[in-house]
Amino acid sequence: MRCIRREGTPKRVHHIELFLDAEVQDAVVNRLGLRDGLDSADPLFAVKRNLRVQWFLGYDYVRCGLDNVVWELRRHTTTDTAPLARAGGRSYVDEHTGPITSWEDFERYPWPQPNQWNSRSLEWLERNLPDGMCVIGGSGFAHFAEHLSWLMGYETLCLALYDQRDLVAAIRDRLIEIYRAMLERILQFDCVKLIWGSDDMGFKTGPLISPADLREFVLPGHKLMAQMAHATGRLYLLHCCGDIRSIMPDLMDDVGIDAKHSFEDVIEDVITAKRRYGHRIALLGGIDVDFLCRADEAQIRQRVRHTLEQCLPGGGYCLGTGNSVANYIPLEHYLAMLDEGNRFQP
Repeated sequence: MRCIRREGTPKRVHHIELFLDAEVQDAVVNRLGLRDGLDSADPLFAVKRNLRVQWFLGYDYVRCGLDNVVWELRRHTTTDTAPLARAGGRSYVDEHTGPITSWEDFERYPWPQPNQWNSRSLEWLERNLPDGMCVIGGSGFAHFAEHLSWLMGYETLCLALYDQRDLVAAIRDRLIEIYRAMLERILQFDCVKLIWGSDDMGFKTGPLISPADLREFVLPGHKLMAQMAHATGRLYLLHCCGDIRSIMPDLMDDVGIDAKHSFEDVIEDVITAKRRYGHRIALLGGIDVDFLCRADEAQIRQRVRHTLEQCLPGGGYCLGTGNSVANYIPLEHYLAMLDEGNRFQP
C-alpha cells in the first residue's frame, strides 16, 4: 500500500498481475510441487489454487470478487495454439453484434441480479489469508467500456453512438447500477484493501470510441467506483489496454485513479509512463508480454533490472507483465521475471 501510494522506495520489490491464466497456475502447481491438499472437485478449488500459487511466488495479495455473476454474451471459440493450451479452446466476443441491439433486446436481456450472486470465495479468503496478504477486490469487475461493446457488439456500438445514444446511455446506467451493488458487497470484507477495475478502452493507436464518448458513457462509472473505494480507505487501480493517453488527464484529475496498469511497448513503455505520470499515480507492471514471449532469459533479467532501477525509486511501481500472465508466455520466462525481481536490492 505504501509503495502504490508513492510513500518512498520500498524495502523490496512488490509483484502484481491482473491475473495468471488457469493453465499457468496448473503448470506452476505441478512444476513446484504445490498440489498436496488441492482437490479439483472442491467448489473453491480455483481460489485455493490461486492463493497457494501467489503466496508461494511471493505476491502480497490475491484478486477476488463476487461469485456467480453471469453475463450472457455472444462468443466464438477456436483452437488454442498456446504452449499451455486451454482444453476448451480460446473464445472471443462477437465484434459485430451482441445480445442487445435494440430497446426490445435491452428489456429482454437477463441482467445479473444481486440475489443470484454470492461471496463464498471472499468469505473463505477472509478466514484463511496468510498474515501479510490481502485481497484486491474486483475480479470480473468494472467493465464499463468492455460491456458496452460486448453487449452490443463493437460495430453495433459504434453505429449506436450515432443513432441510438439513448440506448447506449441506458446500458451505461444499468452497468453503473450493477457494479455499484457489486462494490458495496465487496467493500464489506476487511481483507479487501484495494479495488481493481478492469476495462479496456483502447487499441494500438487510440481509444476504441472517442474521448468525448468515453467521458459520457464510461468514465462516470469508474469515477463512482473510485469514490466508493476512497470513501472506505481503499485505493482504486485501473487496468486498461490500448492507447488512452488522450484521457489520462481525465483519469487522474476527474476519475481519481491511484494507479494505472497495462502497458505495451508499441504504445508507451512503463518507464516513459513513470516519467510522465509518476508524480501523480503509481504505474504497475509493464514488462511487455510480446517481449516476454520472444526474449531469452538474459534479456528478460536485464530488462527487469533496468525497469526497477528506473521505476522503483520513490515508490509508485510494482513489477509485473504488461498485461497478464497469459498461457502463451513461456513459463520459464515468467519465472525468470519473478526471480530477478526477488533478487533486486532497492
